[in-house]
Amino acid sequence: MQEEEEAIGYLDKVLEEEEEEERPATPGSPASEKGGQDAGKGVDMRRLVLKDFLASEEMYINQLEALLLPMKPLKATATTSQPVLTIQQIETIFYKIQDIYEIHKEFYDSLWPQVQNWDSSVVLGHLFQKLASQLGVYKAFVDNYKIALETAEKCSQSNNQFQKISEELKVKGPKDSKESHTSVTMEALLYKPINRVTRSTLVLHDLLKHTPSDHPDYPLLQDALRISQNFLSSINEDIDPRRTAVTTPKGETRQLVKDGFLVELAEGSRKLRHVFLFTDVLLCAKLKKTGVGKHQQYDCKWYMPLAELVFPSLEESDSCPHVHAMPDHDLEDMKIKISSMKSEVQKEKANKGQSRAMERLKKKMFDNEFWLLLNSPSIPFRIHNRNGKSYLFLLSSDYERAEWREAIQKLQKKDLQTFVLSSVELQVLTGSCFKLRTVHNIPVTSNKDDDESPGMYGFLHVIVHSATGFKQSANLYCTLEVDSFGYFVSKAKTRVFRDTTEPQWNEEFEIELEGSQSLRILCYEKCYDKSKMNKDNNEIVDKIMGKGQVQLDPQTVQTKNWHMDVIEMNGIKVEFSMKFTSRDLSLKRTPSKKQTGVFGVKISVVTKRERSKVPYIVRQCVEEVEKRGIDEVGIYRISGVATDIQALKAAFDANSKDILMMLSDMDINAIAGTLKLYFRELPEPLLTDRLYPAFMEGIALSDPSAKENCMMHLLRSLPDPNLITFLFLLEHLKRVAEKEPVNKMSLHNLATVFGPTLLRPSEVESKGQHLTLASDIWSHDVMAQVQVLLYYLQHTPISFAELKRNALYFSTDV
Repeated sequence: MQEEEEAIGYLDKVLEEEEEEERPATPGSPASEKGGQDAGKGVDMRRLVLKDFLASEEMYINQLEALLLPMKPLKATATTSQPVLTIQQIETIFYKIQDIYEIHKEFYDSLWPQVQNWDSSVVLGHLFQKLASQLGVYKAFVDNYKIALETAEKCSQSNNQFQKISEELKVKGPKDSKESHTSVTMEALLYKPINRVTRSTLVLHDLLKHTPSDHPDYPLLQDALRISQNFLSSINEDIDPRRTAVTTPKGETRQLVKDGFLVELAEGSRKLRHVFLFTDVLLCAKLKKTGVGKHQQYDCKWYMPLAELVFPSLEESDSCPHVHAMPDHDLEDMKIKISSMKSEVQKEKANKGQSRAMERLKKKMFDNEFWLLLNSPSIPFRIHNRNGKSYLFLLSSDYERAEWREAIQKLQKKDLQTFVLSSVELQVLTGSCFKLRTVHNIPVTSNKDDDESPGMYGFLHVIVHSATGFKQSANLYCTLEVDSFGYFVSKAKTRVFRDTTEPQWNEEFEIELEGSQSLRILCYEKCYDKSKMNKDNNEIVDKIMGKGQVQLDPQTVQTKNWHMDVIEMNGIKVEFSMKFTSRDLSLKRTPSKKQTGVFGVKISVVTKRERSKVPYIVRQCVEEVEKRGIDEVGIYRISGVATDIQALKAAFDANSKDILMMLSDMDINAIAGTLKLYFRELPEPLLTDRLYPAFMEGIALSDPSAKENCMMHLLRSLPDPNLITFLFLLEHLKRVAEKEPVNKMSLHNLATVFGPTLLRPSEVESKGQHLTLASDIWSHDVMAQVQVLLYYLQHTPISFAELKRNALYFSTDV
């Protein structure tokens, strides 16, 4: 556990420093000036990070030396008449240790003098870049790691001499340490290289944070970090049998391969289970409720030997129970509640509120997040026992369903035997789950420690370029998933590229992030065969060709430039680029310099020029959506291709004669995206800057009658072009919501999409306002903007003539 504590200790230190940096700067302080910190401080921080890293690097080299020390005498005895180990056993146990030692010795010898003779202009990114480029040696070590450990264990059991050697290896202490040597087991030392890559990646991340972006080291460190992160995500996480194995009463080793929280549909209700996949059995458990201070345990609900486990055919799913999906508006309501509570928690922290009140708030937030986690998943994942018993899990992500299926199928390729566990065996296995589990907490944000990353909030722009590595032509497309509120959701989908082995999509998407930490890309083969229809939801099941995931590192993507990357998945390579925009920047309203177009031009100017009551762009986009997009799942929520949206924007701005033809040919999500972009780019919101404070106060009124009078009077106070356009859009959104059973877009969903777009004040108006934390995307303002639109959407039909007729004398200063 020592290496774990070292890593955790280091992480704590890094996060403490990050917390220090993120504290808002007071006006006039050096940190409040452009750049966030002066260069001198940044370089000093670099030196501190490097000195700390050098000390741990010295310790690591000493550990590798201790591991190599018995290798030479063991090799010498291997050729004698009484060998301790054979040459093959030695090469297996000490595989690549010498190479790793030489790489790190050279790295340490090159870095040490640079840090000792520190200079602000020192360039050492190339050393880290070289170290990262040699990670192939670690890949070979990791692939051999389990065999090395098993060989060392077997040799210890059969040879007393080797057992004595492997139990007490002497590691030299640091130069400044009073301790000359410490005794460590060979098993512990063999784990050090695996832990080291994680440590090096953390250091690179920290080093990059304290390196000015114009320093020559910056791009070199970025490259080294990218290589290290890709390496970490590609190696098998299940590499430590000490933590993932349990010995059966028969003396066999049963390895934990995968575990996680899944929602099971049992007896008609949703239950949260912790599912454990071992090398030969799938076990479904529930955490027992225990008293304070008592050791937590799992209760086994059921288990299934993998030899008996089968996935149902599409025909068999006919007899399975129908999955009841929770209405979207209930889920959206809960998200708003949770976000409101997050704001309250942050306020309590800032005001150093009473711990009891804070605990109550956190408990309530956990209960709400737990409800959301339980009720959000809707993708069925069924497993059958050959004897007829079947179980149904619900997942939120196709990626996760594929992960579980693939992990089980991979294990089933081995020669597995069926068995029945005795009550004692089942007790031992279930008892081991608490110790072996790799997923410790229910995936909700209230379970996160205060110093854990809150994830990213804002907009991620992703271009899916192309894919290679397909063995035969197919109809191919990709989907993008990101995590929010503890679970993954699908956010975008490319076009289907037909009959090709090298699809070239080159499609750009804008994806809203809500505390997101990962981006997943799934590549599918489109299936047009109606015989492969899923009986659960009448959707044709497309085949997943490959899937991959990248961590969203703010340091890498939060720049003005595109960051290009490649995900390798099952022999397929998908090339994509991404960049991140904060919510404030993405919703910034900038008036157009040209007054001839329609985007960024006041609505009154456009309607006067066109001699129309509602801008032509609004009428045409609405008409097209109602003609062929009203049944589209996720209309207005799913991102359209950014290049298509820009093409439509240019056509409307130029008043092109080809607009109608373009609209009829264009993907419907791009047309929906163009309409949203038009309202987002208005120089002032459709409901105006002047009335914004009154809308915010009006929606907060408790008395229904006062609220009704106020909200109607505010509409009457709008300029005529704004009011008529708003009412026109309102009726359109209501018609979209009428198709909710098909398009899955409720009034709540539409209010969430359009509320901030129609109400958010322009930059000039909001400059003086207090800026909320970037992580608090569901700030009170944003929630209130959603609620304002939702109020009008849920209201009985409102007509322009009636509003004007029923004019009331009511001050807008609510």
